[in-house]
Amino acid sequence: MSAIIIIGGGAGGLMSAIMGARAGAPVLLLERNDRLGKKLLITGKGRCNVTSDSEVEEIVRHFPGNGAFLYSALRNFDSYRTMQFFEDIGVPLKVERGQRVFPVSDRAQDVVDALEKELRKLGGNIRMGQRVRSIKVDEKGHVAGVITEKGDFFPASAVIIATGGMTYPGTGSTGDGYELAKSLGHTITRLRPSLVPLITAEEWVKELQGLSLKNVRLTLSTSQGKKLGEDFGEMLFTHFGLSGPLILSLSKKATDYWEVKENKGQVKEALTIKINLKPALTPEQLDRRIQRDFERYARKQFKNALQDLLPKSLIPVIIKLSTIDEDKFVHQISRQERLGLVELIQGMKMTVIDHRSMKEAIVTAGGVTIKEIHPKTMASKLVKGLFLVGEVVDVDGYTGGYNLQGAWSMGVVAGKAAAEVATKSG
Repeated sequence: MSAIIIIGGGAGGLMSAIMGARAGAPVLLLERNDRLGKKLLITGKGRCNVTSDSEVEEIVRHFPGNGAFLYSALRNFDSYRTMQFFEDIGVPLKVERGQRVFPVSDRAQDVVDALEKELRKLGGNIRMGQRVRSIKVDEKGHVAGVITEKGDFFPASAVIIATGGMTYPGTGSTGDGYELAKSLGHTITRLRPSLVPLITAEEWVKELQGLSLKNVRLTLSTSQGKKLGEDFGEMLFTHFGLSGPLILSLSKKATDYWEVKENKGQVKEALTIKINLKPALTPEQLDRRIQRDFERYARKQFKNALQDLLPKSLIPVIIKLSTIDEDKFVHQISRQERLGLVELIQGMKMTVIDHRSMKEAIVTAGGVTIKEIHPKTMASKLVKGLFLVGEVVDVDGYTGGYNLQGAWSMGVVAGKAAAEVATKSG
């Protein structure tokens, strides 16, 4: 039996290697870094959001655009099978809010260690510090092996590209896979950041740098008021604008919208994000809550009457935006001013003018076009024995474990299919 070579030791690469080895094929995993799973280690804030405890249909919905491409792979290896897989290799899991699945230990390192241990137990060969320069193809159009940057040649009957995208280049994701696929004739759709922090126009955002808000509702809209998306959860203010789980999810809708505009030759317009700081209350309930606070602090100045309602660092900004004089005594605030405060707290607006760079994005949008990949096996339609999995493929989803689930599923079907190729070649 001939060998399978996997290029990249991230989520898709490790799963491909394990499944290839389980099928009995000799496996060689080449990783350019000095350790495996560097990007896995920083997912979920270092906790690793392994998957989403959701049905296949729900997971596909969280991959806007090309999600349907993943149906075959997900049905072959869904989130239930993913969870069972990790439990079986020694990683107990737990399900948290939003169906997000994490290791009980809250340690991404445990996930990487378990995957490496399983691969080595199966006899998989792992070589670190091996950056692949090119993939060799024989006269019949079938992969024959790879050549590394050091000039070493490794023969193989099947090669799986699992190099990741172009985000977090410090983890080794510098776009190698796109270049390798392109050199073999594959089409690469335009690469752009997805799940990325957003830049806002407001100067006062710098005053809120580091402030994290939980249980807020965000609404993203066009300048004309058309709603692009809405979500509930946690966000973070930064010196340039906004970040955190909620923003990363909504950023995909923003970048996708701008991409459509750009493709039509239109100017990138500013978008609006509305922050509802008290989404659990109706406007009437919030007004009554403010009235109670105002009664309690009736003899105090406005600037000293909001500490029970809002985070300390947010109060000066809210006061400024409310246009109510901060030195005004609470009992002098008019009903109109109070209702304006209610509206502001449940509709604090910010102007989104751009996104941060690819280096700060969690996921790369774009990649090898799905038109050139068999969805059931992740096999290339152009080169025999070549497979592509994970972020290198033009499929990207929202936060919440969806992208990792896509990588696991693609890795499973690619590893099994590559083993079949290796068997026939052997």
